[in-house]
Amino acid sequence: MKRTRSLTLLVFILFSLALVMAGCASPDAAGGSGEGAPAGQVEDHSEDEYIYVSAMGNLEFFNAHKYGWEWAGDTLGVKASYVGPAEYDMNAMVAAFDQAIARKPKGIVVFAVEPILEPSIEKAVNAGIPVVTILGDLPNTSRLAFVGSYQYDLGFVGGQRLAEAIDGEGKVAILSLPGVGMFDDREAGYRAAFDAYPGIEVVQVGDTKADTVTSINTAKDIMQRFPDLAAFAATDSTGGIGAATAVQELDRVGKVKIVSMDRNSDVLEKIREGVVTGTVAQNDAAMAYWALLTLYTYNYNQAPLTTDNIAAGVNPGPSQVYTAVNYIDESNLDYFLDANEIYAP
Repeated sequence: MKRTRSLTLLVFILFSLALVMAGCASPDAAGGSGEGAPAGQVEDHSEDEYIYVSAMGNLEFFNAHKYGWEWAGDTLGVKASYVGPAEYDMNAMVAAFDQAIARKPKGIVVFAVEPILEPSIEKAVNAGIPVVTILGDLPNTSRLAFVGSYQYDLGFVGGQRLAEAIDGEGKVAILSLPGVGMFDDREAGYRAAFDAYPGIEVVQVGDTKADTVTSINTAKDIMQRFPDLAAFAATDSTGGIGAATAVQELDRVGKVKIVSMDRNSDVLEKIREGVVTGTVAQNDAAMAYWALLTLYTYNYNQAPLTTDNIAAGVNPGPSQVYTAVNYIDESNLDYFLDANEIYAP
């Protein structure tokens, strides 16, 4: 009996060792682009370049993406480059995308914010460069996958937290960018959360135009129109900081609750001051990692769905990777603020 157990244990150890050795090698995956390293050796992909194409790089919001992208490159042992205009300039972003294609990288991640980027995505894919969209999606393209938040969930979580803050009743105004798909989805999430509370009434949707001054003025106008307003729900950080400033200037701190969106430091400081109740945060730094990992896996670790995935024209990986929704309030505020300092260029 003891001998049988010993043999069984030995077989198990040898089998486990074989698995570990196999994991160290990069197998010639079905349809994968790598030829594979000899058994027991790890392939060197340090010369591979992956490029993140974005816009509005001057915004603090993207600091976490830049940091996460660089961290992902270091973790996977590849070059991770970040390009694109500092402002919201779509023509400049398209130019940056085309320049990225010319560098023939192993993959491109793009902030798919506008349909104007669709031809560039197709151009990259036709050149044999896989593309992953991030934050925003252009699902009618040949992109490999989308990595980001489910916009509806961002609003729904924010709505639940705001409903709790006002004890399930009162007049609420939503500060958003009406007509822009991702923000409309967030608004829909807020409204769905409020549906569980008959005492909550959405009295107005204010257009911030993604401008702080406009957001402040819009919030003030709403409070003057509805002096008994209970709360503001914001679909982005502009709405959050606009509402916070307006509430302070009209001496309504504590009387009007605010749930913002995103982890910008100015919004987080307003939570510390007790002006903002909380804010909904996307998985920004981690999102960049999952986007790069999706491309890396496609290139080197495809599951053998067929004998030749590329020739068969199949995608053995996920087409959508939805990352978690996080909520920031006074209980975990410092962790995010400290990270923001690390992310700062």
